[in-house]
Formats: sequence, structure tokens, C-alpha cells
Amino acid sequence: MSGQPFFYKCETHRGLGSVLKRFKQDDSSAPDIPFPPHITCQLCSKPYKEPRILPCLHSFCGQCLHKEIERSGTKQIMECPTCQKNITIPEGGVNAIPQNLHLGFEVEVAGYMSKIGSDGEMSCDACIDGSTGPAVVFCCTCHELLCSCCHEYHKRSRKLSNHPIVGLDKESLKLLPSLMKPTECFCSLPHHEKEELKFYCETCQLLTCRDCTLVLHKDHKIDEMCNIAKVHRDAMKETLVSAQGEASKVTWAIVANDKMAEEGEISRDNATLNITQAFEQLHQSIEDRKKILLSEMAATSVLKTTYLTLQKEQLMKMQDEIGHYTEMTSHILQTHTDHEIVALGGLLPTELKATLKKIENVSLTPNQTSDIHVSLHTDSLIKEISIFGHVMDSPPSPSQSTWSSESVAKVKEIYCVKVETMTSKRERYPYGGLQVKAELKLKSHDGAVVTGQVNDHGDGTYTINLTPQTAGPHQLLITMDGQHVQKSPCDLDVRSKYSTLCNPEHVIYCRGGPTSIAIHDSGDIYVSCWNDNLIRVFDRAGQQKGIIGSCGSDDGEFNHPRGLFIKGDVIYVADTGNNRIQKLTTGGLFLQTFDQHIEGQFNNPASVIVDLGDRLIVADGSNHRVVILDQAGTWLLTINGNVTGNHGFPFPYGLALDPQGNIHVAAWASDAIKVFTPEGTYVRSYGDAKPLSGIVIDEEGYSLVNERDGNCLSIFDPQGNKVHTVGNLKKPRGIILDLKSGSLYVANCDANTVLKYSVY
Repeated sequence: MSGQPFFYKCETHRGLGSVLKRFKQDDSSAPDIPFPPHITCQLCSKPYKEPRILPCLHSFCGQCLHKEIERSGTKQIMECPTCQKNITIPEGGVNAIPQNLHLGFEVEVAGYMSKIGSDGEMSCDACIDGSTGPAVVFCCTCHELLCSCCHEYHKRSRKLSNHPIVGLDKESLKLLPSLMKPTECFCSLPHHEKEELKFYCETCQLLTCRDCTLVLHKDHKIDEMCNIAKVHRDAMKETLVSAQGEASKVTWAIVANDKMAEEGEISRDNATLNITQAFEQLHQSIEDRKKILLSEMAATSVLKTTYLTLQKEQLMKMQDEIGHYTEMTSHILQTHTDHEIVALGGLLPTELKATLKKIENVSLTPNQTSDIHVSLHTDSLIKEISIFGHVMDSPPSPSQSTWSSESVAKVKEIYCVKVETMTSKRERYPYGGLQVKAELKLKSHDGAVVTGQVNDHGDGTYTINLTPQTAGPHQLLITMDGQHVQKSPCDLDVRSKYSTLCNPEHVIYCRGGPTSIAIHDSGDIYVSCWNDNLIRVFDRAGQQKGIIGSCGSDDGEFNHPRGLFIKGDVIYVADTGNNRIQKLTTGGLFLQTFDQHIEGQFNNPASVIVDLGDRLIVADGSNHRVVILDQAGTWLLTINGNVTGNHGFPFPYGLALDPQGNIHVAAWASDAIKVFTPEGTYVRSYGDAKPLSGIVIDEEGYSLVNERDGNCLSIFDPQGNKVHTVGNLKKPRGIILDLKSGSLYVANCDANTVLKYSVY
């Protein structure tokens, strides 16, 4: 190997990019011995020569890369031979791919060590003819073998004395990699050979010498190479820290992966055990059931045989008796004289007839069938087994499972909840069979609980129906296999039945001061008009279709009519100004008048209703009482409201019957609704407003009461608690529920309208 220093040829002056090419003047003398794998090219299996480093940080000989690019058939993209990552080839080809200078240096170090460590004497690289003797040391800076004379010269020279020297023995050679440093890089242009490449042109992205910066790179952005190296080094350090952090994460991820794999194996073994045990239990259950059925079959067979045996024994006994009597009778007939037969006194016929009589009471057909019916339904069982059990990579997760409800929770109405099962990976769990439960708990001292009815659809979804019994704040709890699903427990406000009642869906204009309303089975709406002294008839759409009556006191005429009640095709009218109740057909034909009774004349009767016993119940307004008559007008009962105490009701106006048949009385001068039994016994009071006018009670016991001066409609639950109020009315009077259409009608008197609300 030559003793001259290595040079770096700067190819950037030829416009081929930031590439430095280190070359040796002569490497033909290097011994052919194996090199360490990390400095051996993967493609040619030889020490790297002009190694180039790809973006994936894998290095190859420059010539090997050139051949690899040609082999790939494209000059734009190649596949890294080590990691198979696609690499974009720069515009300058292989020469534009950065050199791995340090790897080239390692190859040189290995080459020196191989040469120095070979057997035999080596000549001095510094002597002209090597006549001073063989080499005895190696200069790590000059990269030369030195004889003893040249070694002495090195030690005495000011410029050379600080060069690290190693001996040629094996122990000394171990220090060579740490002491040997790369030679300086020099410019390759003529007359610049002694100029080191100490500068970097950021414009051309090239290393350059001092002279080139003044000529070829004039006016370019120039910086010292050491500064640029520091920038790159700092960037590499920063990237290294980041990479180490990510590497730590990846390491932990690998650990977690390994742990998950171990847990997966444990889970697999547990699942295998569970499946095996489950099917062993199923098998055992089937075997147990088989034994039970075989036992039942054997018992049935024995029972049949026993019954048949007993029947046979009875029949054989009868057969013997009949045979005995028939044989004796035949013998007597053949051998006995008339005297002898008479002497027997008819004994044989009597006994024979008695025996034959027994046969009539005995079944002559077998009392058992030969069949033993076995009901197994194996097809359905096999079908169930065919879909029994499920295996998924993630189990159902209650905490990830969700529920929804589109309805508003109302008292006595079904509140529907839909549950969707999700896995721990937030994927749909497509199977049923989980223990899903739902409870609605009242937030009060008694904490009443409503349990939901669960419908398992078998596809991971469940429908739960709950029917709240009480209005107010509740807590909804939904569990799956004993664990709460998402958003459970949660607060749920259960509203009263009429809590959403607010604005009317339709307004019927009815002039003349509407005071009471009644609905015919046909859907026609009858409205009494106080000022016009008549009854207007509307269809369901609110179009007037007729009028009944006119002003007067004759039959079929009215003077300020108020209350209306329809039963079948009969309409009862409280003809207030005429102090009577009139009974007409819904077509307007007069039928009957009720005006006085044993306790006197009606005085401003305000309303009339008919109970299930066909009794007329009349709010006798100015007499401050409720009078009950039969259909003939005979007095039956009086409930006196002109008394002090809780059961008084001055000037009763509205009447209604609850589901139990009790009579509810709303009076103008009373501060509460009074409740009486059908026999007139006081029960209770509820409400806190006056004056009261019309009242109606639905099938569940909710009371809807008009407050005339309060210009509102108040709603009370069956216990008498006010649960809702509808305002913006004008002197409301009559009120009626149409169960067929689910509508509520209110006579909004001073506005001359009938308001229609949707309640179902």
C-alpha cells in the first residue's frame, strides 16, 4: 500500500451533487482474507468499495448499486436489497447517492489490519528503497509502515512527533481502530490539491476549499464545514432522542404484544376448557335425561302390562264362571227329568243371568293401547345446539354497550328502551343470551321500583318496556350480566299523562258563548250556546252542520242552556234559564222534561250527567245541591252542598264520574272539587282554586277542570295532585274527552271558540 495520504475527489465541480469520493492509489496488494460482515457488501459479498448509503440507511458498493438499478429496469425507483423498501433514485444516479465515508474508512482500517497482521516481513512505506530494514511500527496518522530509522525520525520531528504509533504485534494492533483517524479531504481541482475542503456552499450544497469559495462559489452562501456539521449533528441528536423515545414505546408495545399473546394462549386454554366442560355438561344432561325417559318408558310399559294382566285375570275368571254354568246347564238339560229340573227352582237361569250381568259392566276391549308415545322434538333441539355458543375475539362489554329511547317517559304509558350490545373493541356483538335487566326507581322515600320486560332479539339487541306508575324524578338502571351499560344509572323525569298538553291543534269558531260540549258516537260535536239560546252541531272537522232549538220556554226551546250530556242517540240539556232538564233526540226531537220533584223545583240547573245505572245526576245550581232522579223523573237522592265543612259546595256547576262511579262536583263558590259515593256519602276533596266550572275525568282517574276566572285548565292525577296547567284561555266552561279520537275539547266561552287538543 502506498505511503501517500488518501485524497477526496470533489465531484461537485462537475455538477453531480454533494458527493465526495475517497480513493486509494493502489489497493491491488491487499491480501484476500475475509472481512467482518458489517463492512461486507450484501450484493457482492466483498468489502465495501465506494459505499453509498440509501435513505433506508442500508449501504452498498457504488458499482453494485449501479448494477442493481440496471437490473431493475427503471432509473426512477429501485427496491432496497435488504429491506425491500422502494427507493427513489436521485437525478444524478448512483453518483448522487451520498457516500458512507465512515464505512469506507472502516474498510480501510480493516484492510490495514489485514495487511499488517499477515505473516512475513513488510517493507517500510516511508523509505525510498526500503534498504533500512523491515517495518517495525505503524503511524496511525500518516497511515504508513515505518522501519526503525523512520520511526526515530518521526519521534524527532516536530510535525510528526505527536502522531500515534502502534507496534506490529497482535496486542498492539488491537489499538489501531481507536487510534487511526481518517485522512483530511482535499480539493480535486488542479493546483488546489493541498487545499482542504473546510467550507460548505449552501447554494450548491457542496464541500469546497478556500480557493474555490473565492472563484467558483463567489456570491454564494458559504459557511464553515464545522458549523454545518454541527447543525447536522445537532439535528441528528434531536432526532436520536425522539427516535429513542419512540423506540421505547415500540419496545413496550412489543412487550405488551408478547404479554397479550401469552394471555391469549391462557384465554385460549380457558376457552377450550369452558367449551369442553359445557359440552360435557350438555352430554351429561342428555344422558341423564335419556335415563329418565327410559325409566319413564319402562314404568309406562310395566303399568300397561299390569293393567292388561289384571283385566285378563278378570276376564278369565268370568270365562270360567260362564263355562261352569253353561256346562252344568247343558248337562242338566240332557240328564235331568222334569221333576228334577223343577226341584232346582230356577237356580241355574238366575245365576247365569247374574253372571251375564257382570259382563255388561266389564270392558271386553283391552284397557290399554299398544303404543308408547315418545315426544322428543329432536329437530328443534338440534337446531338450538347448532347455534349454541359463540366464539369471538373480544367479549361483550357492558361499559361499551349503549341504549336509546325515542319516547318521553309518561305515567301509565310504556317507556321503550333499546339496548345495543358492543364488544370491548366497540364493535357490534351479534348474539343474544345475555342477562339484560332494567329498573325504573322513584327518587322518593318509598323508592317504588318498576321492572322492565325484556325482549331478546337474538342479534345483540334488546327491547325493554317499562311502565312508570308515578310522575316525578326517577333513576333508570340498565345492566348487562350484572354490570351497568353506558350512561347507567341516569336520571329520568317521568311526566304526568297530560304534561305535554299546551297548544290546541284546532280551533272551532262558535259564536253565542259556548258553555258545554258533548260528543256523539258518530263524532258529531254538540255545543250549547249561552247567548244564542241554542245548540250548534259540528262535524269532526269543525264545520257546522246544524242547529237544535231556539230561544223560548216551550218544549225544545232554550233559555241560556248550559250543560249537555249524550247517551246513545239521546241528548240531555240543562236548560238553565227555564229551570229544567230537557231530553231530546240528537236530531232535535223533544222527548221529556224534568223540572220538579219531591224536593221542589230546579233553580238554575248548570249541568246534567247519566251514570251506569241510568240515573240522572243534576247540578241544581242556585239550590246548592246535587239531585239524582230516575228516567221517569222520580226523585232518588239529594246531596246537599249548602252546608259548612269540607263537603259543602255552593252553586255546583260541573259534574263528572270517576272509574269507580264516584260523583265529582265542581262548584263556582267552592275552593275544591268534592267527591261523593254513588249513594251520596262524602269521600274527599282536592284542588285549590275557584271558581270552578266544567270537569271531566278520564278512564285512569285523571281530572281535567276548567277554572273560569283563572282562565286556565288544571289537571289532577288520581290522588288529587295538580300535575299540569294549560293557560291562555278566556272564561273556559264546558270540557269533554273524546276517547275515540284521543281529543280534548274545551268551551272557550268569552273567545267564542271551541279548542281541540290532542291528548293520545
